Amino acid sequence: MLPRATTARTPVSAPRGLPRGLEIRAYRESDEALVGRLWRAVFPESSGWNIPEQDIARKLTVQPDLFLVACLDSSLVGTAMGGYDGHRGWAHLVAVHPDFRRRGVGAGLMRRLEEALGALGCPKVNLQVRSGNETVIEFYRKLGYTTEERVSMGKRLA
Repeated sequence: MLPRATTARTPVSAPRGLPRGLEIRAYRESDEALVGRLWRAVFPESSGWNIPEQDIARKLTVQPDLFLVACLDSSLVGTAMGGYDGHRGWAHLVAVHPDFRRRGVGAGLMRRLEEALGALGCPKVNLQVRSGNETVIEFYRKLGYTTEERVSMGKRLA
């Protein structure tokens, strides 16, 4: 079952290559349950500390305008979360409902996020993909992203 958006949809003409009726807009607080459901469906292997409601609450305190959702008709079908620290931009939690993949939703979200980051003066966007996820790696390659020789490291603070 698709998450249904409860807010009125603003008609938007589809940009070239995107489904007609697709709206990409900033996240609204009324989207919380829908986004949580989508992320749990798209990222079932996510770690125990990636709790959608907590991730959303943290994002709303920093650059909330870089938290995007994609709605098709009255269904929330995708998300993209971005950030910019003055040096590099990042894309996180780019998710498209499985029933709407390969229709341009993910590419549309990334294009809109790249535009928003570019408007902030961001010179480069980084993202991380789990190793072995060849389908997603190929998706980003088609959007112009390249694999860089880096070691990704992290440290939990909470």
